[in-house]
Amino acid sequence: PRFEACWPALMKDSHGVIIIFNPELPSHLKEIEMWYSCFVQQQPLLDSQCLLVAHHKPGSAGDTENLSLAYPLNKLKLIHSNLEEDPEDVRMEFMKYFRSIITLLNESREREEMSIIS
Repeated sequence: PRFEACWPALMKDSHGVIIIFNPELPSHLKEIEMWYSCFVQQQPLLDSQCLLVAHHKPGSAGDTENLSLAYPLNKLKLIHSNLEEDPEDVRMEFMKYFRSIITLLNESREREEMSIIS
């Protein structure tokens, strides 16, 4: 919130939003609703352009199975990251996310080109 004046500059021409949070902090669960509202809904971006990352700190007894987020966050792609246990899995999920963003960009560019031609 201290940097709200910078948000428009951060959001300008953005194609995706990754929200990383600590699922063990109740305050984070409230904050991600605000980040989603500001950075995804108000732009507007598609939900598929947003990735939620529940980051579990080393040694935390993170329960990755029972993290239930309320609507509209429960519509978003959610991955759990624990870099101690499974960094490769997280890397693969990031690659999938970036590929999906690139596909969306290519499709929208093709639509623009077709509308110019026709």
